[in-house]
Amino acid sequence: MTNQEPNTKNVWILVFVAALGYFVDIYDLIIFSIVRIQSFTDIGVHVEEMRTKGEFVLNMQMGGLLIGGIIWGVLGDKYGRIKVLFGSILMYSLANIANGFVQDVMTYGIIRFIAGIGLAGELGAGITLVSETMHRKKRGYGTMIVAGVGVLGAILAYYISEWYSWRTAYFVGGGMGLLLLLMRVGVFESGMFNQISDKSVAKGKISMLFTDKERFKRYIYCLCIGLPIWFVVGVLVTQAPEIGQALGAESVLSAGKGVMFTYLGISLGDFLAGLIAQIFKSRKKVVLVYQLVILLFSCIYLTRYGITETEFLWLAFFMGLGVGYWATFITIAAEQFGTNIRATVTTTAPNFVRGALIPSTILYGVFVNWVGILPAAIIMIVLLSGIAIFALSRLKESFDKDLNYIEE
Repeated sequence: MTNQEPNTKNVWILVFVAALGYFVDIYDLIIFSIVRIQSFTDIGVHVEEMRTKGEFVLNMQMGGLLIGGIIWGVLGDKYGRIKVLFGSILMYSLANIANGFVQDVMTYGIIRFIAGIGLAGELGAGITLVSETMHRKKRGYGTMIVAGVGVLGAILAYYISEWYSWRTAYFVGGGMGLLLLLMRVGVFESGMFNQISDKSVAKGKISMLFTDKERFKRYIYCLCIGLPIWFVVGVLVTQAPEIGQALGAESVLSAGKGVMFTYLGISLGDFLAGLIAQIFKSRKKVVLVYQLVILLFSCIYLTRYGITETEFLWLAFFMGLGVGYWATFITIAAEQFGTNIRATVTTTAPNFVRGALIPSTILYGVFVNWVGILPAAIIMIVLLSGIAIFALSRLKESFDKDLNYIEE
Protein backbone atom coordinates (compact mmCIF):
# COMPACT_ATOMS: atom_id res chain seq x y z
CA MET A 1 0.00 0.00 0.00
CA THR A 2 1.38 3.42 -0.94
CA ASN A 3 0.71 6.86 0.28
CA GLN A 4 -1.36 7.51 -2.85
CA GLU A 5 -3.65 4.49 -2.54
CA PRO A 6 -4.32 3.89 1.13
CA ASN A 7 -6.85 1.52 2.56
CA THR A 8 -8.81 3.91 4.76
CA LYS A 9 -9.79 1.37 7.44
CA ASN A 10 -6.26 0.05 7.85
CA VAL A 11 -4.82 3.55 7.93
CA TRP A 12 -7.05 4.63 10.82
CA ILE A 13 -6.30 1.41 12.69
CA LEU A 14 -2.63 2.32 12.35
CA VAL A 15 -3.31 5.86 13.62
CA PHE A 16 -5.28 4.47 16.59
CA VAL A 17 -2.57 2.00 17.57
CA ALA A 18 0.16 4.61 17.11
CA ALA A 19 -1.80 6.97 19.39
CA LEU A 20 -2.09 4.29 22.08
CA GLY A 21 1.62 3.63 21.73
CA TYR A 22 2.45 7.26 22.28
CA PHE A 23 0.04 7.32 25.24
CA VAL A 24 2.13 4.66 26.98
CA ASP A 25 5.35 6.28 25.79
CA ILE A 26 4.45 9.63 27.38
CA TYR A 27 3.32 7.94 30.61
CA ASP A 28 6.70 6.25 30.95
CA LEU A 29 8.63 9.26 29.73
CA ILE A 30 7.38 11.74 32.33
CA ILE A 31 6.61 9.46 35.28
CA PHE A 32 9.94 10.39 36.91
CA SER A 33 9.10 14.11 36.80
CA ILE A 34 5.84 13.34 38.61
CA VAL A 35 7.20 10.99 41.31
CA ARG A 36 10.63 12.61 41.76
CA ILE A 37 9.98 14.04 45.23
CA GLN A 38 8.03 11.01 46.48
CA SER A 39 10.53 8.45 45.21
CA PHE A 40 13.61 10.39 46.34
CA THR A 41 12.16 10.86 49.80
CA ASP A 42 11.46 7.13 50.00
CA ILE A 43 15.01 6.12 49.05
CA GLY A 44 16.58 8.64 51.44
CA VAL A 45 17.62 11.63 49.32
CA HIS A 46 18.09 14.79 51.40
CA VAL A 47 15.89 17.79 50.65
CA GLU A 48 18.82 19.99 49.66
CA GLU A 49 19.90 17.40 47.05
CA MET A 50 16.48 16.97 45.41
CA ARG A 51 17.17 19.39 42.54
CA THR A 52 20.71 18.30 41.67
CA LYS A 53 20.07 14.55 41.95
CA GLY A 54 16.80 15.02 40.08
CA GLU A 55 18.74 16.67 37.25
CA PHE A 56 21.18 13.73 37.30
CA VAL A 57 18.44 11.12 36.88
CA LEU A 58 16.58 13.19 34.28
CA ASN A 59 19.80 13.75 32.33
CA MET A 60 20.51 10.01 32.40
CA GLN A 61 17.07 9.41 30.88
CA MET A 62 17.63 12.13 28.31
CA GLY A 63 21.06 10.70 27.49
CA GLY A 64 19.39 7.35 26.81
CA LEU A 65 16.90 9.07 24.53
CA LEU A 66 19.75 10.71 22.66
CA ILE A 67 21.59 7.44 22.04
CA GLY A 68 18.39 5.49 21.45
CA GLY A 69 17.26 8.01 18.84
CA ILE A 70 20.30 7.17 16.72
CA ILE A 71 20.00 3.40 17.22
CA TRP A 72 16.27 3.11 16.49
CA GLY A 73 16.35 5.66 13.68
CA VAL A 74 19.01 3.80 11.75
CA LEU A 75 17.31 0.45 12.41
CA GLY A 76 13.98 1.90 11.26
CA ASP A 77 15.40 2.87 7.87
CA LYS A 78 17.40 -0.33 7.44
CA TYR A 79 14.93 -2.96 8.67
CA GLY A 80 11.54 -1.25 8.86
CA ARG A 81 9.45 0.93 11.14
CA ILE A 82 7.49 -1.97 12.69
CA LYS A 83 10.58 -3.74 14.05
CA VAL A 84 11.59 -0.53 15.80
CA LEU A 85 8.17 -0.25 17.43
CA PHE A 86 8.35 -3.80 18.80
CA GLY A 87 11.92 -3.51 20.05
CA SER A 88 11.52 -0.12 21.70
CA ILE A 89 8.30 -1.06 23.48
CA LEU A 90 9.85 -4.22 24.93
CA MET A 91 12.93 -2.39 26.19
CA TYR A 92 11.21 0.53 27.91
CA SER A 93 8.51 -1.70 29.40
CA LEU A 94 11.01 -4.00 31.11
CA ALA A 95 13.11 -1.01 32.25
CA ASN A 96 10.11 0.69 33.85
CA ILE A 97 9.20 -2.47 35.73
CA ALA A 98 12.80 -2.61 36.98
CA ASN A 99 12.51 1.02 38.11
CA GLY A 100 9.90 -0.05 40.62
CA PHE A 101 12.59 -1.91 42.58
CA VAL A 102 15.34 0.74 42.87
CA GLN A 103 16.83 1.63 46.25
CA ASP A 104 19.47 4.27 45.39
CA VAL A 105 19.96 7.22 43.03
CA MET A 106 22.73 5.65 40.93
CA THR A 107 20.67 2.56 40.10
CA TYR A 108 17.69 4.84 39.50
CA GLY A 109 19.71 6.80 36.94
CA ILE A 110 21.11 3.74 35.18
CA ILE A 111 17.66 2.20 34.72
CA ARG A 112 16.21 5.51 33.51
CA PHE A 113 19.05 5.58 30.97
CA ILE A 114 18.01 2.14 29.67
CA ALA A 115 14.36 3.19 29.67
CA GLY A 116 15.35 6.30 27.72
CA ILE A 117 16.98 4.20 25.01
CA GLY A 118 13.76 2.21 24.65
CA LEU A 119 11.48 5.25 24.74
CA ALA A 120 13.47 6.86 21.92
CA GLY A 121 11.99 4.62 19.22
CA GLU A 122 8.25 4.87 19.76
CA LEU A 123 7.23 8.32 18.56
CA GLY A 124 9.58 8.67 15.59
CA ALA A 125 8.61 5.31 14.15
CA GLY A 126 4.91 5.99 14.73
CA ILE A 127 4.96 9.44 13.10
CA THR A 128 7.01 8.07 10.19
CA LEU A 129 4.50 5.26 9.63
CA VAL A 130 1.51 7.59 9.76
CA SER A 131 3.14 10.25 7.56
CA GLU A 132 4.13 7.73 4.90
CA THR A 133 0.81 5.88 4.93
CA MET A 134 -1.79 8.65 4.95
CA HIS A 135 -2.68 10.82 1.95
CA ARG A 136 -0.35 13.79 1.83
CA LYS A 137 -3.21 16.31 2.15
CA LYS A 138 -4.51 14.61 5.31
CA ARG A 139 -1.44 13.31 7.13
CA GLY A 140 -1.52 16.29 9.48
CA TYR A 141 -4.77 14.95 10.94
CA GLY A 142 -3.12 11.60 11.63
CA THR A 143 -0.10 13.01 13.44
CA MET A 144 -2.41 15.41 15.27
CA ILE A 145 -4.44 12.51 16.66
CA VAL A 146 -1.35 10.47 17.57
CA ALA A 147 0.16 13.30 19.59
CA GLY A 148 -3.09 14.72 20.98
CA VAL A 149 -4.24 11.37 22.35
CA GLY A 150 -0.75 10.27 23.28
CA VAL A 151 0.10 13.10 25.63
CA LEU A 152 -2.94 12.26 27.73
CA GLY A 153 -0.74 9.48 29.11
CA ALA A 154 0.68 12.17 31.39
CA ILE A 155 -2.75 12.62 32.97
CA LEU A 156 -2.97 8.92 33.78
CA ALA A 157 0.57 9.02 35.16
CA TYR A 158 -0.41 11.77 37.57
CA TYR A 159 -3.51 9.99 38.87
CA ILE A 160 -1.76 6.63 39.20
CA SER A 161 0.96 8.34 41.25
CA GLU A 162 -1.73 9.95 43.44
CA TRP A 163 -3.72 6.75 43.98
CA TYR A 164 -0.82 4.33 44.38
CA SER A 165 2.84 4.34 45.42
CA TRP A 166 5.56 5.56 43.06
CA ARG A 167 6.78 1.96 42.66
CA THR A 168 3.33 0.83 41.54
CA ALA A 169 3.26 3.74 39.08
CA TYR A 170 6.36 2.33 37.38
CA PHE A 171 4.88 -1.19 37.36
CA VAL A 172 1.70 0.10 35.70
CA GLY A 173 3.72 1.85 32.99
CA GLY A 174 5.73 -1.27 32.22
CA GLY A 175 2.63 -3.45 32.23
CA MET A 176 0.80 -1.17 29.80
CA GLY A 177 3.76 -1.37 27.45
CA LEU A 178 3.74 -5.16 27.44
CA LEU A 179 -0.01 -5.17 26.74
CA LEU A 180 0.56 -2.72 23.91
CA LEU A 181 3.16 -5.06 22.45
CA LEU A 182 0.45 -7.71 22.06
CA MET A 183 -1.86 -5.19 20.34
CA ARG A 184 0.81 -4.25 17.80
CA VAL A 185 0.89 -7.71 16.17
CA GLY A 186 -1.50 -6.79 13.35
CA VAL A 187 0.08 -3.43 12.42
CA PHE A 188 1.40 -3.24 8.84
CA GLU A 189 4.64 -1.84 7.46
CA SER A 190 4.95 1.45 5.55
CA GLY A 191 4.32 1.06 1.82
CA MET A 192 7.01 3.60 1.00
CA PHE A 193 9.58 1.65 2.99
CA ASN A 194 8.55 -1.61 1.30
CA GLN A 195 9.14 0.02 -2.09
CA ILE A 196 12.82 0.67 -1.32
CA SER A 197 13.51 -2.24 1.06
CA ASP A 198 14.98 -4.44 -1.70
CA LYS A 199 16.65 -1.67 -3.67
CA SER A 200 20.37 -0.99 -3.56
CA VAL A 201 20.02 2.46 -2.07
CA ALA A 202 21.69 3.77 1.08
CA LYS A 203 19.19 3.34 3.95
CA GLY A 204 19.60 4.61 7.48
CA LYS A 205 23.04 5.97 6.71
CA ILE A 206 23.31 8.69 9.32
CA SER A 207 26.48 10.09 7.76
CA MET A 208 24.30 11.32 4.88
CA LEU A 209 23.04 14.02 7.23
CA PHE A 210 26.55 15.41 7.63
CA THR A 211 28.22 14.93 4.22
CA ASP A 212 25.99 17.35 2.32
CA LYS A 213 26.06 20.98 3.54
CA GLU A 214 22.49 21.83 2.56
CA ARG A 215 21.11 18.61 4.06
CA PHE A 216 23.10 19.14 7.28
CA LYS A 217 21.79 22.68 7.70
CA ARG A 218 18.24 21.45 7.06
CA TYR A 219 18.67 18.82 9.77
CA ILE A 220 20.13 21.25 12.32
CA TYR A 221 17.30 23.70 11.72
CA CYS A 222 14.78 20.89 12.28
CA LEU A 223 16.40 20.15 15.64
CA CYS A 224 16.59 23.76 16.72
CA ILE A 225 12.89 24.55 16.25
CA GLY A 226 12.10 22.18 19.12
CA LEU A 227 14.63 23.47 21.66
CA PRO A 228 12.25 25.36 24.02
CA ILE A 229 9.85 22.41 24.39
CA TRP A 230 11.69 20.20 26.83
CA PHE A 231 13.14 23.07 28.83
CA VAL A 232 9.58 24.04 29.70
CA VAL A 233 8.63 20.52 30.76
CA GLY A 234 11.96 19.35 32.17
CA VAL A 235 12.93 22.49 34.08
CA LEU A 236 10.21 25.15 34.39
CA VAL A 237 7.48 22.70 35.42
CA THR A 238 9.52 19.84 36.91
CA GLN A 239 11.35 22.29 39.19
CA ALA A 240 8.13 24.05 40.21
CA PRO A 241 8.79 23.53 43.96
CA GLU A 242 12.16 25.30 43.73
CA ILE A 243 10.94 28.03 41.35
CA GLY A 244 7.85 28.56 43.49
CA GLN A 245 10.02 29.04 46.56
CA ALA A 246 12.06 31.67 44.71
CA LEU A 247 8.81 33.41 43.73
CA GLY A 248 7.60 33.41 47.33
CA ALA A 249 4.70 31.10 46.57
CA GLU A 250 1.96 30.83 49.19
CA SER A 251 2.43 27.04 49.29
CA VAL A 252 4.77 24.46 47.76
CA LEU A 253 3.98 24.17 44.06
CA SER A 254 3.27 20.60 42.98
CA ALA A 255 5.43 19.41 40.09
CA GLY A 256 3.07 16.45 39.61
CA LYS A 257 0.00 18.65 39.19
CA GLY A 258 2.03 21.04 37.07
CA VAL A 259 3.06 18.26 34.70
CA MET A 260 -0.55 17.10 34.46
CA PHE A 261 -1.83 20.57 33.55
CA THR A 262 1.08 21.11 31.17
CA TYR A 263 0.21 17.95 29.29
CA LEU A 264 -3.45 18.90 29.20
CA GLY A 265 -2.27 22.03 27.43
CA ILE A 266 0.03 20.04 25.15
CA SER A 267 -2.81 17.69 24.20
CA LEU A 268 -5.14 20.56 23.30
CA GLY A 269 -2.27 22.40 21.64
CA ASP A 270 -1.38 19.41 19.45
CA PHE A 271 -4.98 19.08 18.26
CA LEU A 272 -5.26 22.80 17.55
CA ALA A 273 -1.86 23.02 15.85
CA GLY A 274 -2.69 20.14 13.52
CA LEU A 275 -6.14 21.51 12.77
CA ILE A 276 -4.98 25.09 12.16
CA ALA A 277 -2.12 23.88 9.95
CA GLN A 278 -4.62 21.91 7.85
CA ILE A 279 -6.93 24.94 7.55
CA PHE A 280 -4.21 27.43 6.62
CA LYS A 281 -2.02 24.86 4.81
CA SER A 282 1.08 25.96 6.67
CA ARG A 283 3.00 24.34 9.51
CA LYS A 284 5.62 27.10 9.83
CA LYS A 285 3.12 29.83 10.72
CA VAL A 286 1.54 27.64 13.38
CA VAL A 287 4.90 26.79 14.96
CA LEU A 288 5.90 30.46 15.07
CA VAL A 289 2.72 31.41 16.96
CA TYR A 290 3.24 28.54 19.41
CA GLN A 291 6.87 29.53 20.06
CA LEU A 292 5.72 33.06 20.93
CA VAL A 293 3.08 31.62 23.29
CA ILE A 294 5.80 29.65 25.12
CA LEU A 295 7.92 32.78 25.49
CA LEU A 296 5.03 34.90 26.74
CA PHE A 297 3.64 32.56 29.41
CA SER A 298 7.06 31.36 30.59
CA CYS A 299 8.06 34.96 31.31
CA ILE A 300 4.75 35.63 33.09
CA TYR A 301 5.30 32.51 35.23
CA LEU A 302 8.88 33.43 36.13
CA THR A 303 7.95 36.96 37.20
CA ARG A 304 4.73 36.12 39.08
CA TYR A 305 5.88 36.86 42.64
CA GLY A 306 3.60 35.50 45.36
CA ILE A 307 2.23 33.00 42.86
CA THR A 308 -0.65 30.80 44.05
CA GLU A 309 -1.11 27.14 43.16
CA THR A 310 -4.12 28.00 40.99
CA GLU A 311 -2.11 30.61 39.05
CA PHE A 312 0.73 28.14 38.60
CA LEU A 313 -1.56 25.44 37.22
CA TRP A 314 -3.14 27.85 34.72
CA LEU A 315 0.27 29.06 33.63
CA ALA A 316 1.47 25.45 33.32
CA PHE A 317 -1.54 24.78 31.10
CA PHE A 318 -0.81 27.76 28.84
CA MET A 319 2.91 26.93 28.66
CA GLY A 320 1.81 23.43 27.67
CA LEU A 321 -0.48 24.89 25.01
CA GLY A 322 2.60 26.56 23.51
CA VAL A 323 4.58 23.34 23.73
CA GLY A 324 1.74 21.73 21.75
CA TYR A 325 3.57 22.20 18.46
CA TRP A 326 5.52 19.01 19.34
CA ALA A 327 3.71 16.81 16.80
CA THR A 328 3.90 19.53 14.14
CA PHE A 329 7.64 19.86 14.79
CA ILE A 330 8.16 16.11 14.24
CA THR A 331 5.92 16.14 11.16
CA ILE A 332 8.01 18.98 9.71
CA ALA A 333 11.16 16.91 10.30
CA ALA A 334 9.57 13.89 8.55
CA GLU A 335 8.55 16.03 5.58
CA GLN A 336 12.02 17.51 5.06
CA PHE A 337 13.80 14.25 4.13
CA GLY A 338 13.56 11.25 1.78
CA THR A 339 12.24 7.79 2.62
CA ASN A 340 15.70 6.21 2.94
CA ILE A 341 16.67 8.39 5.93
CA ARG A 342 13.23 9.60 7.08
CA ALA A 343 13.00 7.27 10.09
CA THR A 344 16.53 8.26 11.10
CA VAL A 345 15.59 11.94 11.04
CA THR A 346 12.13 11.55 12.57
CA THR A 347 13.46 9.39 15.41
CA THR A 348 16.65 11.31 16.13
CA ALA A 349 15.10 14.80 15.90
CA PRO A 350 12.72 14.56 18.89
CA ASN A 351 15.26 12.63 20.92
CA PHE A 352 18.11 15.02 20.15
CA VAL A 353 15.76 17.80 21.27
CA ARG A 354 15.03 15.86 24.46
CA GLY A 355 18.75 15.17 24.85
CA ALA A 356 19.47 18.87 24.38
CA LEU A 357 17.97 19.27 27.85
CA ILE A 358 21.34 18.04 29.17
CA PRO A 359 23.44 21.00 27.93
CA SER A 360 20.46 23.28 28.59
CA THR A 361 20.30 22.27 32.28
CA ILE A 362 24.09 22.51 32.58
CA LEU A 363 24.03 26.04 31.17
CA TYR A 364 20.99 26.80 33.31
CA GLY A 365 22.90 25.60 36.38
CA VAL A 366 25.77 27.95 35.54
CA PHE A 367 23.36 30.87 35.24
CA VAL A 368 21.66 29.86 38.52
CA ASN A 369 25.03 30.13 40.29
CA TRP A 370 25.68 33.51 38.67
CA VAL A 371 22.34 35.32 38.84
CA GLY A 372 19.87 33.09 40.72
CA ILE A 373 17.18 30.64 39.67
CA LEU A 374 14.57 33.07 38.25
CA PRO A 375 16.85 35.27 36.07
CA ALA A 376 18.62 32.09 34.90
CA ALA A 377 15.34 30.52 33.78
CA ILE A 378 14.31 33.71 31.94
CA ILE A 379 17.67 33.92 30.17
CA MET A 380 17.41 30.30 29.06
CA ILE A 381 13.84 30.43 27.73
CA VAL A 382 14.57 33.66 25.79
CA LEU A 383 17.78 32.17 24.38
CA LEU A 384 16.21 28.86 23.34
CA SER A 385 13.13 30.52 21.86
CA GLY A 386 15.29 32.94 19.87
CA ILE A 387 17.29 30.07 18.37
CA ALA A 388 14.09 28.16 17.57
CA ILE A 389 12.44 31.10 15.81
CA PHE A 390 15.55 31.77 13.73
CA ALA A 391 15.80 28.08 12.72
CA LEU A 392 12.13 28.03 11.72
CA SER A 393 12.70 31.00 9.40
CA ARG A 394 15.37 29.00 7.54
CA LEU A 395 13.19 25.97 6.72
CA LYS A 396 10.96 25.66 3.66
CA GLU A 397 7.21 25.13 4.07
CA SER A 398 6.56 21.38 3.79
CA PHE A 399 2.76 21.17 3.97
CA ASP A 400 1.32 18.94 1.22
CA LYS A 401 4.79 17.80 0.14
CA ASP A 402 5.03 14.46 -1.69
CA LEU A 403 7.12 12.18 0.55
CA ASN A 404 7.65 9.36 -1.94
CA TYR A 405 11.29 10.11 -2.82
CA ILE A 406 14.79 9.23 -1.63
CA GLU A 407 17.86 11.23 -0.65
CA GLU A 408 20.76 10.69 -3.05
